[in-house]
Amino acid sequence: MPQPHVHSAAAHKQARLEFRQKQRAAVLGAVVNLPLAFLKIIAGYYGASQALIADGVDSATDIVCDVLVIGAVRVSDQHADSDHPYGHARIETAATTLISLMLLLTAAAIGYQGIMSLLRIDEGAAPPSLWALVVAALSILVKEGLYWYTLKVGQRARSALMESNAWHHRSDALTSAVALAAIIGAMLGFPMLDALGAIVIAVLIAVIGLRYGWQSYSELVDTGLNPERLHEVQQQITAVPGVRHMRRLRTRTMGGHDAFADVGVFVDPGISLTEAHRISEAITARLLAHVDEIADICVHIEPDGHADSTAAFSLPLREQIRPRLQAAWAHIPPAAAIERMTLHYLEDQIAVELLLPLTYASEHARWRQQFDGVVAAVDGISSIRLLYG
Repeated sequence: MPQPHVHSAAAHKQARLEFRQKQRAAVLGAVVNLPLAFLKIIAGYYGASQALIADGVDSATDIVCDVLVIGAVRVSDQHADSDHPYGHARIETAATTLISLMLLLTAAAIGYQGIMSLLRIDEGAAPPSLWALVVAALSILVKEGLYWYTLKVGQRARSALMESNAWHHRSDALTSAVALAAIIGAMLGFPMLDALGAIVIAVLIAVIGLRYGWQSYSELVDTGLNPERLHEVQQQITAVPGVRHMRRLRTRTMGGHDAFADVGVFVDPGISLTEAHRISEAITARLLAHVDEIADICVHIEPDGHADSTAAFSLPLREQIRPRLQAAWAHIPPAAAIERMTLHYLEDQIAVELLLPLTYASEHARWRQQFDGVVAAVDGISSIRLLYG
């Protein structure tokens, strides 16, 4: 999963545990699917069951999917780097897309074969054997067990890839159930049920492939959190002391469940830069603690009252306005002793704050009047405030 903004030893330990669990589940699936696929195909061929052969082909695609999952889990667990600053979670998304594509291709092949078998059905053909029935029943038990195990691992790790692989196991259990029903029907004297069972299996596989294909596609095009979760994010941000309001809250999902976000937050324009940064840190920490989907957030601090008008954007920067100010107050004695100049950009004007030595405080009224003249002389300046210390 993406590495969060705030790290801890406990979080790192949990991430490593989730990685090992995901890898173990993927390897277990591959180890089980390989012999099971061959067993179903062989039992279907010699047991005269088209539905069981289709079920076996589906299990064979699971092997390729398991290999993809093992590789994707290993790569997606890597930390962010210079080439992948948001981490490698999208590797899981890409793998999920490939799995969904394989499911759809498998469904098409099985469906085509089932239709062809239905068109040339032989009423006098031998019914499926008892071995085909036993293997189909065994497959249901094994694949259902894999489904629940893999699903729990995926839910704990919040991994859409593992959940899609779990549903791939469930699809196998469902197809085996259909194959079982088709075999029983054919054994009872309805041979067309075997071919129909293969077609139903194809439809089930296609539905699951479309479901996860759409989910991974939505993530690849940067679909954000749903409105309910987005509202929760907004509530958590506005609950942070110092936040007045916000704008341009944007999110994008990654790795199935995690999301990255960015937002503009308005704060009191008179506070210090360090305090504003502290507020942004508080927002990040609160979201990571209270919104499970948020893996990281970029907070853009904005001074409340600063407009996005053309005039606001045309205001001069410090190095542009300072020469004009210095020329305007060159005749004022305290100007030579200014210790710090702070600029506050508000609406389409700049408020200037000057820190002078304490020795000038006794004649504040005099200096106040002279600096007010500077305000009138320099365009874009709304006020000049004098501080002493």
